[in-house]
Amino acid sequence: MTRERIYLFDTTLRDGQQTPGIDFSVEDKIAIASMLDEFGIDYVEGGYPGANPTDTAFFAERRTSQATFVAFGMTKRPGVSVSNDPGIASLLQARSDAVCFVAKSWDYHVQVALGCTNEENLESIAESVKAVVAAGKEALVDCEHFFDGYKANPEYALACARTAYENGARWVVLCDTNGGTQPPEVRAIVEAVIAFGVPGDYLGIHAHNDTGQAVANSLAAVEAGVRQIQGTLNGVGERCGNANLVTLIPTLALKSAYNTRFETAIDAERLTNLTRLSHAFDELLNRSPDHQMPYVGASAFATKAGIHASALLKDPRTYEHVPPESVGNFRKVMVSDQGGKANFINALKRRGIDVAKDDPKLDLLISIVKEREASGYAYEGADASFELLARRTMGTIPDFFTLDGFRVMIERRFDSHGRIKIVSEAVVKISIDGQTLMSVAEAEGPVNALDLALRKDFGKYQHEIDDLVLADFKVRILNGGTEAITRVLIESTDSSGVRWWTVGVSDNIIDASFQALMDSVIYKLMKNRQLAGKIAAE
Repeated sequence: MTRERIYLFDTTLRDGQQTPGIDFSVEDKIAIASMLDEFGIDYVEGGYPGANPTDTAFFAERRTSQATFVAFGMTKRPGVSVSNDPGIASLLQARSDAVCFVAKSWDYHVQVALGCTNEENLESIAESVKAVVAAGKEALVDCEHFFDGYKANPEYALACARTAYENGARWVVLCDTNGGTQPPEVRAIVEAVIAFGVPGDYLGIHAHNDTGQAVANSLAAVEAGVRQIQGTLNGVGERCGNANLVTLIPTLALKSAYNTRFETAIDAERLTNLTRLSHAFDELLNRSPDHQMPYVGASAFATKAGIHASALLKDPRTYEHVPPESVGNFRKVMVSDQGGKANFINALKRRGIDVAKDDPKLDLLISIVKEREASGYAYEGADASFELLARRTMGTIPDFFTLDGFRVMIERRFDSHGRIKIVSEAVVKISIDGQTLMSVAEAEGPVNALDLALRKDFGKYQHEIDDLVLADFKVRILNGGTEAITRVLIESTDSSGVRWWTVGVSDNIIDASFQALMDSVIYKLMKNRQLAGKIAAE
């Protein structure tokens, strides 16, 4: 039986950016686009070129190698030709493969928001789509407030969808913008759209989560005939968020109600990277992953001791709806640690580290990781640090240098104008081949001063780290009070464009930062020798 293809459209970088507290930099967007592209998402929507400097800079280059790279924007303004609309010009000039237009499909919004006639709005949809197709790009139309619009004026909402389709839109996306539509309504309205002449394999669904049913609504739309799903990583988005692709993807892949009829680009091998993708995204946002998120949460396959654990030992299917390793997660309660070993062996193998199941160093590594995670380390978002820990445990890291110690001093004083001035001074002492090197540096912040001092004089390795750049620095307090445990995550890059992430944990923020800095430098030296980086630096 031939399965029908479901296309996955990620709007994390556009709709997800509407989330309170999320404000992506260009570097953040580049990193996330790369993660999505590598994972196998079909469409990556990057933002709104021309609307703000960040998105305009992001679209100066094509940011995906496999996924269709999508620019978002509004249809042409009423009363203005396509050729004279600066918004359309920005979209056509963007280095994207496709353009997704947001179009009004509720006549109430056409009147109030656009201030034009229903016919003028239909013309804007038609002419905008034609312009994109003529430019050789794929056209998509998000029919905003479609379900509310259909309930208010079904004829006009349907006319908007069919106008987009008849003028060349590859995808006509039905949006539950206010997030209040229920699954039975979604199913009935999608069926009405298909009956009106827009084929299901040209239809998409864009659901918001205001009643907690964005995933259910997306699946209802698929059952009714749509073949594209729009959503975001971990369900981020304005208000209550968007449909969570991290939940939708494994449901489509692993549940017989769907995988017997449909397929996506995410095969079984790619699906094992799902937990890593979800957690790495949360680390980039500098927030703690949701422990109870379906499939990928730390508690998704955890069970307390007792009757459940006993049954799990006999047969995991008694209390697990899918195998945790299928999504890259771990079973948290086991009398035997063989399942844990298998996951570690697989993770090490993917980094080019071969280890036997009965190697005592493997047991040592597992115990170290468990102990460190209990104290606050998080290796899902710090692959470089995990690889270094594994290689250090296996004894395969050269002794590049020895840290003899460091000192940081912070001075708060007033300048000649009576203004407060904070100055940090750091001293770092290392030994290379028996030679002691001591460096001093000043900066406004203590971590910056430490970084400058650490890399100021690296003896024979200095030329190797000249292109090392700290791209980002995130601090998370793991418990309350001034004595809190602190986790520091550092993102580094070099002239090759490769990025890697390192982590440090301590009850002293400076010490935690220095741990992450040290790992970053050592990883760079290992990478230069092709001794590390098969996964962490992808």
